[in-house]
Order: sequence, then C-alpha cells, then structure tokens
Amino acid sequence: MKKCFFLFLFYSFSVQAQTDSTRLQWFNDAKLGIFIHWGMYAVNGTSESWSFHNGTVPYAVYMNQMKGFSAAKFNPKQWAELIVESGAKYAVVTTQHHDGLALWDTKQLTPYPSKTDWNTFFPNQVYPTKKNALWNPEKPLSTIYQTPAAKDLITPLSKAFREAGLKFGTYYSLLDWSHPDYPKFLKETDRYKIADDPARWKRFLNFMHHQISEINTQFSPDLYWFDGDWEHSEAEWNAAKIDSIIHTSNPKAILNGRLHSYGDYSTPEQNMPIVHPEKKSWELCLTSNESWGYQPSDTNYKTTNEVLQIFTECLNMGGNLLLDIGPKADGTIPEEQIKLLKEVGRWTQKHAEAIYGTTAGLPSGHYHGNSTLSQDRKTLYLFVNQIRSNGNSQNTTIDLMLKGLKNQITAAEVLGSNAKVPLKIVGKISWSWVPGTVFLKVPAESLDSEITVIKLTLNSPLDLYEGRGGFH
Repeated sequence: MKKCFFLFLFYSFSVQAQTDSTRLQWFNDAKLGIFIHWGMYAVNGTSESWSFHNGTVPYAVYMNQMKGFSAAKFNPKQWAELIVESGAKYAVVTTQHHDGLALWDTKQLTPYPSKTDWNTFFPNQVYPTKKNALWNPEKPLSTIYQTPAAKDLITPLSKAFREAGLKFGTYYSLLDWSHPDYPKFLKETDRYKIADDPARWKRFLNFMHHQISEINTQFSPDLYWFDGDWEHSEAEWNAAKIDSIIHTSNPKAILNGRLHSYGDYSTPEQNMPIVHPEKKSWELCLTSNESWGYQPSDTNYKTTNEVLQIFTECLNMGGNLLLDIGPKADGTIPEEQIKLLKEVGRWTQKHAEAIYGTTAGLPSGHYHGNSTLSQDRKTLYLFVNQIRSNGNSQNTTIDLMLKGLKNQITAAEVLGSNAKVPLKIVGKISWSWVPGTVFLKVPAESLDSEITVIKLTLNSPLDLYEGRGGFH
C-alpha cells in the first residue's frame, strides 16, 4: 500500500512538471517581448503613479490627467505591426497601474475618498466636490467612463495582437492607491492597518479579485504580469485564490514571479542579473529610456547596440528580454521608440536562427562573449560585439578564441552572410584527451553594423572539457 502511495506521488509530480514545462514552452522559445506602459500619466508626462505616491505631484493634479487622456490616434493594428517587426513574440500591456485607472470595461466601482480621509492626507487642499470631482464615483474608474477616450482600450489591443500572431499578456497592479479600502496611500502615510480593520481589507480583496476575474473572462491572457506585490504577503493577497480564479478557466496561462510561489518565471527589473535568477524561466524587463511611461523630458534613450548587448546577455543565460515602450496620451508611439524597435527588428530578422527556440549558451570561461545553442545542441552561435569599421583600419579579420570544445567543428560561418570563418586549433596533444584551443578569424567585411553572429556546426551534441588544463 505504501509503495502504491509513493508511486502515485511520483506520477503526480511528474505530470505537474510536464504540464508546467508545456505551458512555459512558448515563453521560453519567444525570447523577446514588448512591455507597454500606457495610462493617464502620459498626459503630463509624469512618473506613473509614483509621482503622487512619493509627493512630487499633488494627487488631485495627477488624477486630473484623466481629463486629457484621449487616445484619439490610437491604432491597435499599427502597434501590433510594429511589435511584430521588432521580432517580439509577445506583448504585455498595462491594464491598470497603481493609480487604479482601468483600461478595460471593469464593472467594479472605486469609492470616492471621504472628506475625512481627504482632510487627513491633504489638510491644505480643497476637497474635490461634484463640481471639481476627480472622478464620477457612480461609474467605474475606467477609461470608458472617466476619460475623453470613452472606450475600452484593452479589447481592441488583445484582438490586434492575437491576429498578428503575438501572445497577449496583461500587466495588473495588485495594489490600488486610489481605492479607499486599500491600506497604503502616500509614501509616508497609511489609511489603516489590516489588523485593525480586517473587514475593510476583505472589501478591497473582493474588489481586486473580481477585477482579475474580469480580465480572465474578457481576455483569457496567455500571460499575467502582476506588480505591487511588495506591500503585502502572499497570504494577505490570498494568492491561492488569484491562482484559482485564473487557472480554473484558463489553465495554460503563465504567471510572473511577483505572485511569489504561484509564479512561473522570475522577473528581474532594469538590472541584468549576474547569476541565474531563482526560477529556471525568466525575463529581464527594461525601459527603452529611463522611464516606464511616456515622459518627453526623458531623452536618455538606450542605443540599439546597448539594447542588443543586454538582449544577447539574456539569451546567453537562457532568458527573455521584455523591452518597454510608453505611448503618448493620444495613442501614438514616440518616434525614438519606433526607430529603436525597427532597428532591433532588422537585427532579429537577420539572426532569427540564433535567437528563437535556442537554449542558454556556453558556461563562463569557454568564450569571451555571449552565445546560444540549438535545441539539439549541435549548433553553437557566438555573438561578437565588434562592429564593422568605416575607417582605414588595417585589420582584415577579427580573432575569436574558444576553449574546451571536445566536438569537431564541421562548418563555421557568419550568420546572415555568405562569409566562411577559417579556424585553427592550437595546443592539442595527440595522446591527451584535453581539447585544443580554437581560434576563429572572422572576415572584418562580414561584420554586422551592431552585433555579428558566428554559426558553428558541430559533429555531435555539445561536449565540453571543464578541467584544469595540462594533462588533466
């Protein structure tokens, strides 16, 4: 009987592992996604939600941006076409940020702040009455009812993205600093402590869980990107219920790691990890300049080469890059971001073979650069971050070194070019099983304008020497 029980447990864990692996396969193969931060904060170009939370912009001024959020030139099909051109395979859009404005047709009402609460947090500011109300509390806090856009913006996006062949992801903030039943408000102030008023917290959870249910029902997202988790524990969020709401009717959906133990993949933010993130699957979310949303004063855009260097670092570690753009309030995408996505797309199209469906590259010490490996481990791709010179350089080749490769290289070429790469093996001793060092001479005229990819075809699945050198 005991043996049967352990066999059952083993079978259950095996099935679960297989199910998780299947659910995540598209994500692991996708490699590149586009993050879209769009909301009322684009009107004045303020920091999304944080500007009022941190006290740099008065709350009333921030929320009044809703009156200018028109989405007048919003074209979901053009967004989808640009994202496809970039080489991205999925997109994640903000359905609701920490300010509480929903971009879809939510039915949940956000109560208006009471006069007592208002005077407590803003003693020197006039309470917004009906005449100058921040929003109409008789209607949901949604772009449909509270902005001149007067429509659901997520439905046409999800339709356009899916018609273009993209996987569709929804960003959703678990916290809502505009909701009077949410404990936290401004950085230095709380509305209440959960322990002192559990009924109030329960009301907020009911609100939040119903919104997640709406998103799940209306859009059936392929991916959920939760945020705002840091303010409460997994138990306080009732993450188990969130997981149940989603997976009962949408079993293939994957969740980012900010839902803690219920997350499927890790999501480091802005800074490239040095060691592999906690979960096997992961993505780096990265802004195209310094801001998540549209801020015209932020002109510190990353160059295409900088983005591609970071992207190839992610690929080398078996992860994805989720690159952010911030559309304007009228729905147009800044020209700098359009240019960046098109330039990234030129590179990804040329080097698709070395990107999509690949696995992590060589371990540290074998090659001074980033690399990827084909699924069958018989093709190795080396990324060379040395651009073609337009000057009078005397260098006709770029020399690369590869250590510890036991395999025979049957072909070496520059991907996306007809150029062959001559190679030479040095230090190989005939009677020692330790491999020699491979030197590759890449023709300088074959270099890409950003990052070059060298394709090495191996005679068998990758086999590496990891010893101390010499005769060992």
